[in-house]
Formats: sequence, C-alpha cells, structure tokens
Amino acid sequence: MSLAIASLPSDPDELRAFAAALQVEVHAKTLYIEKLKAELAALRRARFGRSSEKLDRTIEQLELAISELEENAAEDQARSADAPASDGTKPARQRARGGTRRPLPEHLPREEVVHEPGCICPACGGTVFSKLGQDEREVLEYVPSFFKRVAHIRPKLSCRHCETIIQAPMPSLPIERGLPGPGLLAHVAVSKFCDHQPLHRQAGIYARAGVELDRSVLASWIGETAALLDPLVEAIGRYVRAGPALHADDTPVPVLAPGLGQTKVGRLWVVVRDERPWDPTAPPAAFYRYSADRKGKHAQALLGSCRGFLHADAYAGFEKLYVADPGTAAPRLVEVACWAHARRYLYEVFDHTGSATAKVALETIGDLFAIEREIKGRRPAERLAARQERSVPLLTDLRRQFDDALARTSTKGKLAVAIRYSTARWPALTRYTTDGRLEISNNAAERAIRPLALGRRNWTFAGSDAGGRRAAALYTIIETAKMSGLDVEAYLADVIARIADHPINRIDELLPWHWRPLRQATPAT
Repeated sequence: MSLAIASLPSDPDELRAFAAALQVEVHAKTLYIEKLKAELAALRRARFGRSSEKLDRTIEQLELAISELEENAAEDQARSADAPASDGTKPARQRARGGTRRPLPEHLPREEVVHEPGCICPACGGTVFSKLGQDEREVLEYVPSFFKRVAHIRPKLSCRHCETIIQAPMPSLPIERGLPGPGLLAHVAVSKFCDHQPLHRQAGIYARAGVELDRSVLASWIGETAALLDPLVEAIGRYVRAGPALHADDTPVPVLAPGLGQTKVGRLWVVVRDERPWDPTAPPAAFYRYSADRKGKHAQALLGSCRGFLHADAYAGFEKLYVADPGTAAPRLVEVACWAHARRYLYEVFDHTGSATAKVALETIGDLFAIEREIKGRRPAERLAARQERSVPLLTDLRRQFDDALARTSTKGKLAVAIRYSTARWPALTRYTTDGRLEISNNAAERAIRPLALGRRNWTFAGSDAGGRRAAALYTIIETAKMSGLDVEAYLADVIARIADHPINRIDELLPWHWRPLRQATPAT
C-alpha cells in the first residue's frame, strides 16, 4: 500500500516522519516515470530497428504503464492533500505537477460564469459597492455529444392574386428516405476509420444515449456513404497519381472468407503525394486501394499510368513499373529506394551480434538522416546542393565500408545479407541525391499505412472484399483531410450534405485543400 493512503499518525513527530517518507516516495516515483519517458522517447527514435507494428505495440504498452503511474501519483497527492493537518485544518489542494499549463485554444467557444459575492457587506451591512476589478480562471470543460431530431418543414403557400400554390423543394438527403443526417453519417464513418471503433461498439454507445441503432443499420449507412463519396475518392486518386514523386506501400488485411469460417489475407495499398518537404504550398494527399491478394498486377494497375519517381520498398511487384515504355523508351517510373528499410536490416544485425561494422554504418546513415532534417522545407535546388556537398561523400565512404566488409565476411552471414540488401539497390538508394524533390526514405507511405495497422487491432478483419474496398475509399478521404489539417468530422459532414447535388464537373471544389475557402465564400454568394 502506498504511504499516501495509509492511516495518518496523530503524533506530530510521527506525522513529520510520515511526510518526509511520502516526499521520498513521490520523488522516487517521479524519477521512475521520467526514466520510462526517456525509454519511450528512445523507442520512438529507434522505430526503424524493428517492425513498426511490433514497436507500436511496445510503445503503447509503455505509454499505458506511464499513464498508470501518473494516475497513481495524482491519486496519492490528492489523498494526502485531503488529509487534515495536525491542527485539524484541511490544507488547500495543490494542482498536480505536470509542467507549465498550456493556454486553452482560442477557437473554443467561451462561456462565462459570474460568481457574485452577495449584496450585503459582511462587515458593515452596506449595500452600495464600487467595482475594483475581477479575478478570472479558465477551465476546460467537455459537453457530451448528443442526438437531435431535425424536422424539415415545407409550408405550402397560395397566391392570393392567382391562387398559384408554391412550396420550397425538399432538400436532398444523403440517403433518400433514410434516417441519418450528414453529421451522423460522418460521425459513424470517422468513429470507425479514424477512431477505430467497430460498429458494434458504436451501437452500444448510442444505446446508452437512448437511441437504438442496430449494427447492421450502421453497416448499411457506411456502404451508402462510401458509394456517395466515390467521385471525391476518384478525384483524390487522380490528383495523387499526377504527382512527380510518389510514395507507395501496402499492408495485409484479414478478410472473412465466405463459407469457410476463417479469414484470408487481402491487401490495402496506399499511394502518397507529399511535396511539403520541398514545396510547402502543395497539398498532400493519400489514395488507398484494396485488392484480394498481393499479386504484382494490382500494383501495376494502381501505378501504371504514373510518371516520374516512385519511393517504395523492394517488393517484386513494382519491378515492371520501372521497365521502359516501348513507345518512348523512357522508364514509366524511376525507383527511389528507402534508407529506412536498409537501416532496419543493419540494426537487426547490430542488435543481435553487436557488429562494429553495422554500428559504424548505422552512425553514417544517422548522419544522412540528420542532413535531411536540416534541409526539410527548403527549395529543391538548395536541397540538391546540400546533398551533393554533404551526403554524397558520406555515401561514397559508406559504400567503401560495405565493399570492404563483404570482402572479409562470410557470404552467408547476417551482416553480409544486410549489406547486400543495400549494395544490390545502390543506384536506387542514392538516387535522392540527384534530385531535390526526392526523399531519403519511404516514411511518407509508412505514416499513411500506420492508421490501418492501429484500426486492424480493433476491427480484427474486414467482412468481405467489398468491405475492404469501402475501407480504402473512406481511408482516402479521412487521411487526406487529416493531412490537410482539417476537422475531419466537420469536413466529412459538410461534403456528405452537398455532394449529391454538387456538379460532377466541379468535384475538385470539395477536395480537402479547397474546402475552407469554399466554406468562407459561401455566405457571400
């Protein structure tokens, strides 16, 4: 049992000793929490060292442990603050230590509660007062979400002159003759694909609010919402695939196999266009596609029309994309390999064997990434100049180290295998030093894949191939809106409300990076 919740002694000397022991305990817990936070920071920095999904789980467990300790410390502090002092008085409660309090966001609505001191002076009984000023303290409060009924009423009017009957048209609904409004549809979709809440859990949450919505009903809404948003998804796909330097990756998705009582493995692919490291004005976007397997034809169908550069891993299905176009003799796409993948193989060798060669290589690769952090956000010409001056010599030296190590290392050893992964892809790994628009890694695609990995732990599997395609469509819109810094739910609700009546030839107006100007311009039109 913690000292903070033990029975307090009545003797003053014993109480002082108890307080001193409590301070020691709190100090020890604080040091332990800081140690765990340092370990957490190290894990985040070393994400390249293991499978990102495995490391994510380790990080989540560590964050849980830190949260538990911080909760315990706050509870102990609160209990000790509630304990009476030796004179029987109750000390003023102190705010739990957690660093400097951040100011509350300015965009939040503000509610003022005025606490009047009373109308009669407690000293003389006077009733006339002069205001000297005021004290103010802001707190952050939460108002739970709620359901409401929205009745659309259309009055019928008759012209007194000619008896013509007029009536406003009924506004279009996202689901004709359906129950949900745009905001509810957006909330269900965002809860599933952004907050990773399966539909059966959502149904339980809504039931607590007194609204019975069967899981099958919610599922039908998701399906109809995905169909409604198809034009916007395709518009995002066209924009992404027109980019000069793309990032691509894929991840497995368990899919229920009908009639077998088990799951098969589908794939969710992502193509990312993110030019922010060299052009802050270009909007980023992510386009997802589902396939029932990982055959190369799916990657080729997704990226076959693209031209320029492709950041990707060493998946063989991408190889045909790098073959020259028979008509032009130019490559369809130029491969840009990922140094994060190469580093991962070397890290595994160092982690298991302590290899000095692997350690030196990792330090060199770390220096290459440090250069990239320094030049992020600069124009392509500046990035290219910095890489030619600083990165190329490091890469030349690293290749020499690799060749020397291969000459004196067993060809079947883990170190040789890790090194050959890099040397076999050396032109693609060093290609980023020839163009300021390219990146040292494929981390942009891996970041876009990570929400899928998190969601998969909650919803376990997709119900069908069609479910996988719906997931890809909604991830496209949600993740692209997140990349644009939007309130995803507000954006999606607005788009769902208007897309049915929106001209298809103006669908680009609803893209996430055009949404805010569009909303601002609406009242003026």
